[in-house]
Amino acid sequence: MFRKLNFTLFLLAFITSTLFTQTIDTTNTTVKHSDEQDAFVVFQGDSLFKINTGLGPFSPTKRAEQISGRLESIAKDITMVQDSFFISEEGGYTLISYKETIIMSISNADAEVLGLPKQKIAINYIGTIKQSFINHIENKSLSDWLINIGYTILTLIGLAIILMLIKISFKWINKKLLKYEKGLKRKRKSFFRYLAPDGPQYFFIFLSNIVKIGLIILILFLYLPLLFRFMPGTKGLVNQFYSYIADPVNFILNGLISFLPNLFYIAIIVIITRYVLRILNYVAQEIEEEKLKLKGFHKDWAHPTLNIVKIIIYAFSIVFMFPYLPGSSSPAFQGVTIFLGVLFSFGSTSAIANIIAGIVITYMRPFTIGDRVMINGVAGDVVEKTLLVTRLRTIKNEDITIPNATIINTHLWNYSKNAKKLGLILHPTVTIGYDVPSQTVIKLLLEAAKNTKNLTREFKPFVLQKSLNDFYVEYELNVYTKQPSKMAFFISELNKSIQEEFNKAGVEILSPHYQAMRDGNSSTISGEATDMRNPVDKIIDKFTGKDQE
Repeated sequence: MFRKLNFTLFLLAFITSTLFTQTIDTTNTTVKHSDEQDAFVVFQGDSLFKINTGLGPFSPTKRAEQISGRLESIAKDITMVQDSFFISEEGGYTLISYKETIIMSISNADAEVLGLPKQKIAINYIGTIKQSFINHIENKSLSDWLINIGYTILTLIGLAIILMLIKISFKWINKKLLKYEKGLKRKRKSFFRYLAPDGPQYFFIFLSNIVKIGLIILILFLYLPLLFRFMPGTKGLVNQFYSYIADPVNFILNGLISFLPNLFYIAIIVIITRYVLRILNYVAQEIEEEKLKLKGFHKDWAHPTLNIVKIIIYAFSIVFMFPYLPGSSSPAFQGVTIFLGVLFSFGSTSAIANIIAGIVITYMRPFTIGDRVMINGVAGDVVEKTLLVTRLRTIKNEDITIPNATIINTHLWNYSKNAKKLGLILHPTVTIGYDVPSQTVIKLLLEAAKNTKNLTREFKPFVLQKSLNDFYVEYELNVYTKQPSKMAFFISELNKSIQEEFNKAGVEILSPHYQAMRDGNSSTISGEATDMRNPVDKIIDKFTGKDQE
């Protein structure tokens, strides 16, 4: 029972002493000279000065012990600066302090016993303390520094071992995750694809590396104070380091804690949106591969329709999440949102026009990927079709990007649309003078078409006389092909065959132009013996009998 009572009194005295050293009561306290034996303040085995009076509930002996203990604590600071000792007045007491630590307080009772002013006593005491600390620093051996350096090196070795263990552990974890991820990818062919993550190839390893980096940062954060505490010159850096990050960390943590309910709603919206989009991706893929067929819905509509639906779903998701975002109701956040909206409206006029045109082109289906088309004078194969632009690849392997708005506002030729069913007609032209009979020209052209390879024989070629010009006739040879992507090559081969056939027949391929004085020259009409002589000559020849020769 008495032991418990003594322990309680000791604990009460200790708490009161701690509070008293930090905040001195400003009320008038009557301190009398203690009848107990006077006590000396001892530092490093030397008696510095004597405490003659008690203070509050503390006897002179207790005061001397506490002052000695504080001096011993201060002495651990090897980089102690003498100028850090100072005297101050507070609540009727004269205080002797070192930096932020109060060493002792001098009361009116102390001044009365010693017969000196409190300020004078404080000056004498602080001089004694400084001299004692100077002697202490001079007597310090090199072994103290070596011990601290040794502790620092051991701490660094321990840190290196911990980091090495983390590296080895996560290397083993990554191997296990890689095996697990490969098995997970195989399960994606089943219904489990809706639940399996759809991210990078090594998604779980990516997350593992993030956890490893976070763990290393946390260990360094907790280990640095232990590392710096052994060197007196770096002790202050630890407290300063924590003071720099304490306020921001507390602010962020408090913000996160208050944001947790809203974060729950945002997480639900994100999860629902994610899995809805994954299901839509699967449906679009099935339609593109023609595993799923919808009446009246073409397979090339699947991907563009998916993009449009994605935009709508993302827009609704953002609208639903907006009220739960931190700071969404603040005027600054709303002002930035309005500014971005206006900026988007003015800066995306042409983009929106192209998107609308892309949607129209998608559902009008004037062409598909792989078709040979000619747009605005540019001929090529369609290699890409997006909501903004369409890309063509010419026979020279040139990729040409055409905005969709331009396609809507110009003429478009599609050479592949009917090629498989009706065939694409290639129609090179030649011009031959009137002196060559038309039947001969037609025969030679048809023979050239017959000798040209890779043309379809399903439909018969034919020849048209397109125009009768002043000095020549323009003939057009029409042949069929079902490979529009090779039309340039076929036309080249056809021209080659035409040239060979006409050369064999001795017919020149030219467009003659004449400047003639019609004075009786022979006519250029082929197959007729037309008499182009002067009428007077005809009469004379008739009477002389030359017409009968």
